[in-house]
Amino acid sequence: MTYFVYMLKCVSSVKKRTYVGYTKDLDKRLEKHNNNKGAKYTKGNKWKIIYKKKFLSKNKAMSFEYILKNNKKKRLQIFNKHK
Repeated sequence: MTYFVYMLKCVSSVKKRTYVGYTKDLDKRLEKHNNNKGAKYTKGNKWKIIYKKKFLSKNKAMSFEYILKNNKKKRLQIFNKHK
């Protein structure tokens, strides 16, 4: 099974807001975030995918998600590439 770690950028806010998660289906997950059915943090805003990385196991995806969520410097670099 294929999993993706992704990073979203908020397009409906002036603030620099990002969200990191993992999923099996990127399109469905983005649709949920944009329709207020995703994570609580993403509700009420519109999002676009600015980063994705593919993994062949759920454990590897979850491990990388944890690393990316906690690496503010890397998240800011990704964000700045997609202004």
